[in-house]
Amino acid sequence: ETVLGVRCRSSPAALVLMSETFFPGIETIKYEGPESRNPLAFKYYNADEEILGRKMKDWLRYAVCYWHTWRGKGWDIFGPDGTITRPWDDESGSVENAKRIVKVHFEFLEKLGVDYFCFHDRDVAPEGNTLAESNKNLDEVVAVIKEEMNRTGKKLLWGTANLFSNKRYMNGAATNPNPHVFAYAAAQVKKALEVTKELGGENYVLWGGREGYACLLNTDVKQELDNLATFLRLVVEHKKKIGFTGTLLIEPKPREPTSHQYDFDAATVMGFLRTYGLEKEFKLNLEANHGTLAGHSAEHEVAMATAYGMLGSIDANQNESLLGWDTDIFPQDIRMATLIMRYVVKQGGLAPGGFNFDAKVRRESTDVEDLFIAHILGMDTYARALRNVGKMENDKLWDPMIEARYNGYSSSDLGKKIVSGETSFEELAKYIEENPNEPEQRSGKEEKFCSLLNSYL
Repeated sequence: ETVLGVRCRSSPAALVLMSETFFPGIETIKYEGPESRNPLAFKYYNADEEILGRKMKDWLRYAVCYWHTWRGKGWDIFGPDGTITRPWDDESGSVENAKRIVKVHFEFLEKLGVDYFCFHDRDVAPEGNTLAESNKNLDEVVAVIKEEMNRTGKKLLWGTANLFSNKRYMNGAATNPNPHVFAYAAAQVKKALEVTKELGGENYVLWGGREGYACLLNTDVKQELDNLATFLRLVVEHKKKIGFTGTLLIEPKPREPTSHQYDFDAATVMGFLRTYGLEKEFKLNLEANHGTLAGHSAEHEVAMATAYGMLGSIDANQNESLLGWDTDIFPQDIRMATLIMRYVVKQGGLAPGGFNFDAKVRRESTDVEDLFIAHILGMDTYARALRNVGKMENDKLWDPMIEARYNGYSSSDLGKKIVSGETSFEELAKYIEENPNEPEQRSGKEEKFCSLLNSYL
């Protein structure tokens, strides 16, 4: 049955009145403070409140992701049909349906009070039978996105291309053994990068979902890594050619869908970029759940990236530790968020990056209001983390403890020579010869640090 031009899966009663609002009964989300028990209110995120001399919204730069929010249907590997039906989505895969979802998206951003969003090309517009048809579909939908951006003042944090869902990419995109597929991926990224520039995107992300291998026996690893580097050079070249001034970001992930991905973790990606002379052209977009899949903590990945000035943006989520796949849960771990936020504050923020909620409501959370509640949960988590770090910075207890632990490198001649690199094995061996006593044992004070952290949580 069709109502207001939209095909209903069940009954007309299930359809939102498109001429009024997509979210009837939900008002603009407001800050009510930590004592509030209203699930549709912020308890810690107060956008214009200043922490450490900067508004919370400018520290956090929140973004809503298009894929999980509007394309997620509650699927999992044991339930591919999903559980979620949205009243605005006729599931036709048509351009007109895609245009309507753009309107839904911007009403959601307005009511949630989020300034940014992120998308893959195939999230916002349906794929056609040819790349030319896909590009035409994308252009039609992008025109509506531009109208809504102009109307609302909302901005694009980053765009990207989906180089992993279509079966043509089953053996990878840039690392595919078939050069025809490499060329197709290049053409698709060319268009996505141009669209990102057209929409004023502040970054462009490359995630190598299938850039890796399932079977080492049939894989020429060196060929694939060289081809991946060539692909990234072409991205840089086209960025400069079209005048895109945003930051290029690479998103590490160790596995899933392939059993081994070349962009395994932050350290691997940084090493790859340095090997091919690309380290000045890219930064990292780190996802908490990807860090845990790599056997690290999320804060470890952030620490590694900030150590080399390579942290560009964060996909804010967390994993379900009892499951072995990328569960993309909305962040709610205050300890993890506080540790991540401490590194973000230490480097002066994430701009032009931000915190993108690459997270999805649970398969069992099927109400429309759950979309708001989940994002409020994530936003409050990192807002609370920012408040915690603000107190830590103002108290000035943490940094002196770390500085004291490494004091020998700044206060002794030996330490200063090591830091400056102005020493040799011969000189160091002579120092030990002249100072034969066993080095002083110094406590690492781990429990003291943990206790101090807990006092802020």
